[in-house]
Amino acid sequence: MNNKNVQTATVGGGCFWCTEAVFKEVKGVEKVVSGYSGGNAPGHPTYREICSGLTGHAEVIQITFDVNIISYEDILIIFMTTHDPTTLNRQGADRGTQYRSVIYYHDNTQKEIAEIVVKEVAAYYDNPIVTEISTLDAFYEAEKEHQDYYRNNQEQGYCSFVITPKLAKLRKLHADKLK
Repeated sequence: MNNKNVQTATVGGGCFWCTEAVFKEVKGVEKVVSGYSGGNAPGHPTYREICSGLTGHAEVIQITFDVNIISYEDILIIFMTTHDPTTLNRQGADRGTQYRSVIYYHDNTQKEIAEIVVKEVAAYYDNPIVTEISTLDAFYEAEKEHQDYYRNNQEQGYCSFVITPKLAKLRKLHADKLK
């Protein structure tokens, strides 16, 4: 008997390699796909086009999760506390609109929950939250080499110096939500 209640969340918190690695460790998350959303260029954008900053797309991940195990609210709390939602169009050294903090909602319920979570976590930050909350118009899956990037490239400097500390923060703040 299958008692799954599967939903999808789409978020961007800087480089999608980081957010993908974080959510691959969360209990109830069934699938994480890196991709692009929020742009205005026609057709399926490429990584090279996204990095130019000219398409308007953000690097995002699409999370498929079982709400019987983890709620959308918990997904967003993990998201908001494992990246810096107070820096406009950047995360660390990654700069540009493609690295913006964004929650793309799939329906009005997700929109309402996102607004509540952003307001609640704001009290824990010294600077104002700049996370965009927008409707999801389209999601474009990123190229194959960007999927499971951390798992496949842990020896890379970016992974060691940027992603590994985010995973340590996840484990410290949300140990009860991990696989």
